[in-house]
Amino acid sequence: MSQQDMTTAPDLKSWVESANSADAEFPIQNLPYGVFSTKNGAPRVGVAIGDSILDLALLSAEGALKCKADIFARASLNDFIAEGPAAWRSVREQISALLSASNQTLQGNAALRATALVPQAEATMLLPVDIPGYTDFYSSKEHATNVGMLFRDPKNALLPNWSEIPIGYNGRASSVIVSGTPVRRPNGQIKPPDQDRPVFGACRKLDLELETGFIVGVPNALGEPIPCEEAEKHIFGMVLLNDWSARDFQAWEYVPLGPFNAKTFATTISPWVVTMDALAPFRTAQPKQDPQPLAYLQHGGEHAFDIQLEAQLRPQGAAEPTTIARTNFKYMYWTMAQQLAHHTVSGCNTRVGDLMGSGTISGPTPDSLGSLLEMTFNGRDPITLKTGEKRAFIEDGDELTLRGWCQGQGYRVGFGACSGVVLPAHSVK
Repeated sequence: MSQQDMTTAPDLKSWVESANSADAEFPIQNLPYGVFSTKNGAPRVGVAIGDSILDLALLSAEGALKCKADIFARASLNDFIAEGPAAWRSVREQISALLSASNQTLQGNAALRATALVPQAEATMLLPVDIPGYTDFYSSKEHATNVGMLFRDPKNALLPNWSEIPIGYNGRASSVIVSGTPVRRPNGQIKPPDQDRPVFGACRKLDLELETGFIVGVPNALGEPIPCEEAEKHIFGMVLLNDWSARDFQAWEYVPLGPFNAKTFATTISPWVVTMDALAPFRTAQPKQDPQPLAYLQHGGEHAFDIQLEAQLRPQGAAEPTTIARTNFKYMYWTMAQQLAHHTVSGCNTRVGDLMGSGTISGPTPDSLGSLLEMTFNGRDPITLKTGEKRAFIEDGDELTLRGWCQGQGYRVGFGACSGVVLPAHSVK
């Protein structure tokens, strides 16, 4: 077994006891990166292990971690990511060794251990990367079909180009926010079907989009496309992503150029970036593609990942949430590699920290739909929550939470929560 494989060995255990339970989101096989702060400390980079955070800035300063000086004493992961795959691999192997139950370097140093391990409950998680650009795709065949059936002839639910190219659009990077940040209901134009002109007001059809996102780790130069077979080497890791959507704004504005204010107001991501090394054991076959993609979108092997996903809705004051969707990333028709290859085939350059959203992830069953638009047939058939309340779309005070994990042999690789509470719209005259 190679050193890379050793970091994901199922029997690997940590001296951090909370990392060893079968349902822990952050076992030693995971080691996701994030940026955090504490009451008396500046923002810095850490790795999640069990219910704690390993302070990489401190370990680096103490000489316990061999890496570029001060690379983790930063308010984003970008500088570390820019060091490239060899640095990612080296640091991951060092962290894995330091946290291993058989290693005494940190385990046996009580003073360093006491300061290097920060309880997650005492930390504030920050946006993990500085995001230069954000692109959202539309790559779930089930989702695209469901939406097409809602708004077009069901016999022609998919437009002719959908099966030929990964459809996407350039979103708004400035409004990408970290989990836990409240989301303000947006104002905008709505075109009621019984009126000649639009009205202005607060969104009436606020929705979630259950997605994942990947972070670009190795950029490409302007004019130099990334080959599909090489694309995954350019990806640093993945996050959960909720691309909040104002469906009523979208219905009015998307012709002829696509969504604008329906999407610009907020996109929530989880604070932990799960690396491609941690996800490697969960690689699986992607759905069969018909017709066969054009040559530049072809890749051999397996390029999907078995990531179980859930969406939960908790009304204001409710004791517990209702799980409203259960789906899986492996259902995605277009792979991350194909998305990145298509994005750059025109010569478009990417930058370290660029965020690429998967698009809403829906599965083949009624309980695996990734948006309320689909679940409620555009509001026609509201869903019932545990409290007995009904929801056609999201109401003020509702908390939406996405969760995701890969199930290993005796362990799981989790992403943490991706959540946000909806606040009332601003009063605009």
